[in-house]
Amino acid sequence: MTGHRVAITGIGAVTPIGHGAAGLWRGVRRGMSAVGPVTRFDASPFRSRLAAEIDGFDPSRYLDAKRARRLDRFSQFATVASIQAVEDASLDDDETWRETTGAYVGSALGGVAFAEEQHRAFAQHGLAGVSPALALAVFGGAAPSNVAIDLRLRGPSLSNANSCASGAIAIGEAFRLVRDGRAPIMLAGGVEAPLAPLTYGAFAIIKAMSAANECPELASRPFDAARDGFVMGEGAAMLVLEDLERARARGARVYAEIRGYGTTNDAHNMIAPLADGREAARAISLALADSAVRPAEIDYVNAHASATQVGDRAEAAAIRLALGEYGARVPVSGTKGLYGHPLGASGAIEAAICALALTHGFVPGTANRVETDPTIELNVIGSAGLERPITTVLKNAFGFGGINAALVISAA
Repeated sequence: MTGHRVAITGIGAVTPIGHGAAGLWRGVRRGMSAVGPVTRFDASPFRSRLAAEIDGFDPSRYLDAKRARRLDRFSQFATVASIQAVEDASLDDDETWRETTGAYVGSALGGVAFAEEQHRAFAQHGLAGVSPALALAVFGGAAPSNVAIDLRLRGPSLSNANSCASGAIAIGEAFRLVRDGRAPIMLAGGVEAPLAPLTYGAFAIIKAMSAANECPELASRPFDAARDGFVMGEGAAMLVLEDLERARARGARVYAEIRGYGTTNDAHNMIAPLADGREAARAISLALADSAVRPAEIDYVNAHASATQVGDRAEAAAIRLALGEYGARVPVSGTKGLYGHPLGASGAIEAAICALALTHGFVPGTANRVETDPTIELNVIGSAGLERPITTVLKNAFGFGGINAALVISAA
């Protein structure tokens, strides 16, 4: 499809392995898992007692203290990552670009953890104990709205709640907006702050999360034969998407270029993906067609790879189906072994990792992969990664409800 070319010119990130573009990349290269025992609440009643928490997050480094107190953790993550991305993109501090720039933010759960906290306060103290910010914090649209307020963005802003594909879908939809010439710049990404007992327990009940409580740092094991579920995480990543000609005209650094986007639905089951991966494969094929990229031109696949048995196996089938015989040879890795699974934020964090991988010429490894599940039949890269130039990357993201999304990202 013809249209404006779309560059990634800024990256903001708040993650368990590092903050900002530089901090995130240092965490990827360090290769150490941030997973540990849950400390935010008493997880002892649950089968799973692990999480990838962000320690020492201080929103007052980017927001004045009063403003920071008014926002819950979900909106704090969104605004801080967005401010980082705009600073990273070296956008002028004027009003011109802000008039048409908006924010697209994906989140599976939005401000639900804050709502849970306020429900406890209500149960103990009645309405007098509830924060006046509750009604303004729980809905998913609070994140892009607060980003717009703090950055004075007056362009199109929206949120989506497409489960664990939310961040990738936000980026894909914002990409279309820039490509179609409807906005020269957009902020897009994903945000998740789900670490609260009932929210966490809801996933523990369905046994989707790892119970490797004795070895937290090894618990998140994408594609590994011994994987037993995902590890819940938190975090955010926001990207500045910009018309490539505009970016070059102002001398901006370009991390990478988004080339294509595809999304489908399995129309099958709320939890289990289609075992043969055919609709996930179709999302990949749509992204490839959208980008005019052939399967053999993909140098690296950054997989969704949440480390569930059925999910990883279905994704492997989808990759092989979409990429044909090349699907068994292309380097594939899953990076959630480092920072767990921050649900709707994961696709955005991983899109940022893909852009940095293209910039630095390094294929991230699969932390904690000891022995690849023999049913996977992919070229899964070990934890050390690969030092090699890469030019085109496929990024997959899948969510409950059979939601599938894929992005094709190329070197600048």
